[in-house]
Amino acid sequence: MHKLHKVHKVHKVHKVRDVIRWLNWLAVICVALMQIAQAADYPTKPIRFINPTAPGGTAEPIARVIALKMSEHLGQSIVVDSRGGAGGTVGTATAATAAPDGYTILLGVVSPMAVNVTLYGSKLPYHPLKHFAPVSMITKVPQMLSVHPSVQAVSVNQLVDLAKAPGSKLNYGSAGSGTTGHLVGELLKKRAGISLTHIPFKGSGPALSALLSADVGVMFSGPPAVLGMSQAGRLRVLAGSGTMRTPVLPDVPTFIESGLNIDVTSWYCLVAPAATPPAIVERLHAALLVALKSPQVADTLLKMGAPPEWSTPAQLREFLAVEIKKFAEVVQIAGAKID
Repeated sequence: MHKLHKVHKVHKVHKVRDVIRWLNWLAVICVALMQIAQAADYPTKPIRFINPTAPGGTAEPIARVIALKMSEHLGQSIVVDSRGGAGGTVGTATAATAAPDGYTILLGVVSPMAVNVTLYGSKLPYHPLKHFAPVSMITKVPQMLSVHPSVQAVSVNQLVDLAKAPGSKLNYGSAGSGTTGHLVGELLKKRAGISLTHIPFKGSGPALSALLSADVGVMFSGPPAVLGMSQAGRLRVLAGSGTMRTPVLPDVPTFIESGLNIDVTSWYCLVAPAATPPAIVERLHAALLVALKSPQVADTLLKMGAPPEWSTPAQLREFLAVEIKKFAEVVQIAGAKID
């Protein structure tokens, strides 16, 4: 009798577990169906597209041309919200804590999405792989070394000689501490054995203004930030990072061609807050690919020196993981610190 009672009790426990397991599966199915229904209607209102850099730099024009074409495909306006500061950390953190409903998306920039993981360490209020749902790559661009016309150098090697001269007080501007411009500047100092004072700004736009007014003699930024002023003769571009020359400045050699081992590339991608429904991520992915593959957007990006490049969400996640590890080494080699 005792054995029968025990068997009955065990059977009852198993039945309760089966019911709980069934209810959990039912809840998962209901959530999935709700997300599918939500995605089917998405979007029903304007989307905020956070650019974590200041207006007037490399990132903003990329964000605007992408947003315009994506909005045409999605049938809702996409408003670019530029929130610069702390090497892109401010705007990126804002996106990380936004509701995961597809109505806030982020232009993922190399500095806050890879460099700052090492540079800020535990002080970084988010982690790129934990707090974001990858959508797709957008473009990759080199970092260009530009100088004010008053700087007596027409090549990076002449700039190095100038910096080594007695009494030299050259400084360089960047889009902020921890940005790729900052890293390239510190790598140049390390590789060439020179002294340059870093002046961080809240974006490439303010750094460019400082260069044009000769408040800084040297600047590091992506091609879109300096292309127009270079063509107008208001600044001189001496070198670019990466292994190949940028097509928009074909006469400008790479650092590697100049004998300096500096290969750091900036990149831009699209991400959404973590837990954004997969169906909405897929809608965003499809809209972005339509934009990047359109002749109008591709031509505009190419003219800025930012050739379109896309990926799957899974490929972007793998890329981010690799870049975080790579820039941990670059930060260490460069000896970069937060100013």
